[in-house]
Amino acid sequence: MLVLFETPAGYALFKVLNDKKVQKVTDIVEAFSSEDSASKVVKLQAFRKFKDTKEAFVATDKLINGMLPKSLEKFLTKNVISEDVQDTLITSDKKLANLLKVSLGIECEQNKKTDELVRGIRSQLNNLITGLTETEMKSMTLGLAHGLSRYKLKFSTEKVDTMIIQAVSLLDDLDKEINNYMMRLREWFGWHFPELGKIVTDNLLYARIVKTIGVRANAAEANLSEFLTEEITAEVKEAAEISMGSEITDTDKKFITNLADQVLELAEYRDSLSEYLKTRMNAVAPNLTMMVGELVGAKLISHAGSLINLAKYPASTIQILGAEKALFRAMRTKHNTPKYGLIYQASIIGQCPAKIKGKLSRTLAAKCSVCIRVDALGESEDATVGEECKTYIEKRLKFLEANVNNQDGGNNFKRAKPQTQHKGRGGEYNAEADMSLGPIQKLSSNFVAAKRKPVNDDGEYEESEKATKVSKKRKPSE
Repeated sequence: MLVLFETPAGYALFKVLNDKKVQKVTDIVEAFSSEDSASKVVKLQAFRKFKDTKEAFVATDKLINGMLPKSLEKFLTKNVISEDVQDTLITSDKKLANLLKVSLGIECEQNKKTDELVRGIRSQLNNLITGLTETEMKSMTLGLAHGLSRYKLKFSTEKVDTMIIQAVSLLDDLDKEINNYMMRLREWFGWHFPELGKIVTDNLLYARIVKTIGVRANAAEANLSEFLTEEITAEVKEAAEISMGSEITDTDKKFITNLADQVLELAEYRDSLSEYLKTRMNAVAPNLTMMVGELVGAKLISHAGSLINLAKYPASTIQILGAEKALFRAMRTKHNTPKYGLIYQASIIGQCPAKIKGKLSRTLAAKCSVCIRVDALGESEDATVGEECKTYIEKRLKFLEANVNNQDGGNNFKRAKPQTQHKGRGGEYNAEADMSLGPIQKLSSNFVAAKRKPVNDDGEYEESEKATKVSKKRKPSE
């Protein structure tokens, strides 16, 4: 009985010396409890070492994909087929056993007992294989594991959407932190110089002024013309002279200035991160960037998890991506579903009238779906498809705006109400507007109204002959 054992260092073939000890699972466990007892059960018959990690990776990759490596085929041919060995071959992999049976005609055995035997050999592997140290085995195992991990991840240096996901998430976090820091800076420095908050509304300019002047007493001598206009500079200096704020100590000034430095550093890092994100998006998804911009495109990729996942979504899903809570709430309450999600932040949606935002967002989502699939699955690196789709969206926007303007212009004219004729309110009487009596009403009536002819020359009505005959046959009841 032979045992084929694949290791990260190479292929090993063991000969089972005592078949009786491997008849029961408990006997196998006891047999491999120590090095001496294991050497009495199995013995190394042949060992083929890999030349390097690359050869080990190629062989392992073929085994994973259900193919027989050439190195293993040569090893078994030399040590089993050429030697005309009649022993049964034991392997722990069912797929490998089928491959060996089909390709080389070697009968293999695989069951619970053989699995325990392979497990026992693994526990004493370093002692059973001579000429292979434990340190060498660990290094080979680590190298093979890293190679397989890189292969499964299919790492690409050109298109890495993971970097985009991390960058856009960090960008959102930086915006929140900057806003929190600025709110704290305005409140803190506002106790000392409250008038400055009304004069300067921009956050970065406010932080620069705080860093430059320190306290309001230094505003008159500070040089603020580098980042402020002359009018605003004069207004700030004038307000500093008549400010109603409280005084602060040097310690307060130190911490307030440090906070302003933190805000400016975060803002500078955010600008550099924004440029990095723009560069990455132009490399990974140029067509999508052309359609909705790098920030919205990166948020779509981040929300989907990857560019490939986003390419699998239909246009209707891309349209409402980011509005899942509103969608499920509308479905639960049976209200109107949302018309857009993250693509609402695109500039082309923001500039169109409110009446056509839904229609334009549907068209934009359809074109974005095309651009995403070209970026994810296409081979071109330019934004040709994105430019064509953007031109189409702009034409569509003009068409919808023209329709809205025409409808608004037509609503200015009041429609004439239809004239209704009322009985007894003047004007000519319209006999055709009256409803005729039904047959049941005619039969149940007590008399039949005689039809009258037009007025004669004497000014009297003349009854028709038919009406006279009917009135004679049916007299009205008393």
